[in-house]
Amino acid sequence: MLPITLTMAGAAVLLHIWLALRCSMVRIRNKVSVGDGGNPSMLVRMRAHANFIENTPLFLILLGLIEMADGSARWLWGAGILFILARIAHAFGMDRPSPNPLRAGGMFATILVLLTLAIAAIRLAYEAGQPVVIG
Repeated sequence: MLPITLTMAGAAVLLHIWLALRCSMVRIRNKVSVGDGGNPSMLVRMRAHANFIENTPLFLILLGLIEMADGSARWLWGAGILFILARIAHAFGMDRPSPNPLRAGGMFATILVLLTLAIAAIRLAYEAGQPVVIG
C-alpha cells in the first residue's frame, strides 16, 4: 500500500475536478462551446487546468515509485502537500494580472518538488546498484 501516493492522487483528482468546474463556469457564463472562444478568462482557466494536467502525472509517478522504493518517508508527505498547495496557488494566480506572486510561487514550488523527486529517484536507483542507462 502506498498511503502517501494514494492520498495525493485523491487530492489531485479533487483539484482536477475543481479546475474543470472553473473552466465550465466561464464556458457557461460566456457561451463558449469549444476552445477559448477568444475569451481571455477562458484561455487563462484552460491554461491553468492544462498546466495542472502537464505536471501532475510526473509528480504522481515519481512520488509512487519513490514511496515504493524507500517507504513512506516523512519528507514525501511534505513534497506532496507542497505540490497540491502550489497547484492551487498557480490556479488562483492565473486569474490575476502577471506577474503575480501566486502564479510565480506556484510554478516555482511545483518545479522545486518535481526536481527534488527526480533527484531522489535517480539517487535511489544509483544506491540500489541499478545501472542508470542514458541514451
